[in-house]
Amino acid sequence: MTPADRAAERFRGVHGRAPFGVWSAPGRVNLIGEHTDYNDGFVLPFALPHRVAVAASPRTDGRITAITVGDDGVPQRAQPVPVAELTPGRVTGWAAYVYGVAWALRDAGYPTAADLVITGDVPTGAGLSSSHALQCAVALALLGLGGVTPAPDPTAALAAAGSRDMSQAVSNAAHEPLASSGPSLDQVARWVQRSENEFVGAPTGLLDQTASLRCVVGHALFLDVRAGAAEHIPFDAPVLVIDTRVRHALADSAYGDRRRGCERAAALLGVLSLREVDTGVDLGRLPEDLRPLVRHVVTENERVLATVAALRAGTDIGEPLTASHASLRDDYRVSCRELDVAVEAALGAGALGARMTGGGFGGSAIAVVPPAVDEAVRAAVRAAFAERSLTAPRLFAAAPSAGAGRDH
Repeated sequence: MTPADRAAERFRGVHGRAPFGVWSAPGRVNLIGEHTDYNDGFVLPFALPHRVAVAASPRTDGRITAITVGDDGVPQRAQPVPVAELTPGRVTGWAAYVYGVAWALRDAGYPTAADLVITGDVPTGAGLSSSHALQCAVALALLGLGGVTPAPDPTAALAAAGSRDMSQAVSNAAHEPLASSGPSLDQVARWVQRSENEFVGAPTGLLDQTASLRCVVGHALFLDVRAGAAEHIPFDAPVLVIDTRVRHALADSAYGDRRRGCERAAALLGVLSLREVDTGVDLGRLPEDLRPLVRHVVTENERVLATVAALRAGTDIGEPLTASHASLRDDYRVSCRELDVAVEAALGAGALGARMTGGGFGGSAIAVVPPAVDEAVRAAVRAAFAERSLTAPRLFAAAPSAGAGRDH
């Protein structure tokens, strides 16, 4: 049973009636381009088959209710709140991710009272963007209850038609007629970002929301955050996800410290963002603690471009992925023991490239693993964790999947 089917079933069990509709959104793997989104750089994520689903029906009393049902089948109920009274700080915990979206949409002119029932199979705390999958599904559900459908992504149609040129894709997209008068998916992503930044209190960029909303099957999403240009790059390399089971939370201070450090470095360098910095910049005029942050962002943008070029040429992408991990470990300092063990074991057993993915401080690593060595890599990773008395990791293959949308 899919998460959408489960959400509809749980809604009937809780409310005694069928939902008006069910919407779902995927988690994501960021192939490369870590901590570049909030620096106006390049990113290259793809959507996972794992999804969070929201079954929803409108209410007439101005309130929003939310129930989440986990694998144990036990409902967790958030306190009902009038949508008009939602303010940052009023709701905490998992419910803040749900009600924060309602708050952001209300401020944007879409005040929707609703009953929501949530299920899903995106691993939580694994750096695979379960929170953004939840928020994007809630956003589409609340908009849908109000009769609003976001405008379709014209670059997705270009991907289906085989376009590979970003400049041509952007030019064509500007002239494509839209089948909906609703907001763009980019705008929905920004509302979700605002809800997490200002309501939840996590200083995230736009990578995860955009990936969840805009990714398409069989492709990675090459996004230029500063320009807003997107291209769907065909991608079918075999990717193994290694969930270290070390949980992280992007609302924690370390993530915010890195972002503030980047902003401070940009100000000292006299630029709006680190996207404007190239490899020739003199980092000696920066405080010592900021130099490695800048070095990572600048070189990571170059690695994204190198990876895209390799995918277009049909050549190996392993080298930039592995170099990305070293940069995240040594310069940005967001790796951890378990992530390093996973990467080293995968590479030692024949993976073409491997890196941590997501914000860091735990979560998951990914490895590009040819089928011939898949079992050997899995065995090596498990053995490396066992030898160090670390919690056994969860391993699964990831295939580029569909973005968010309505299921029922």
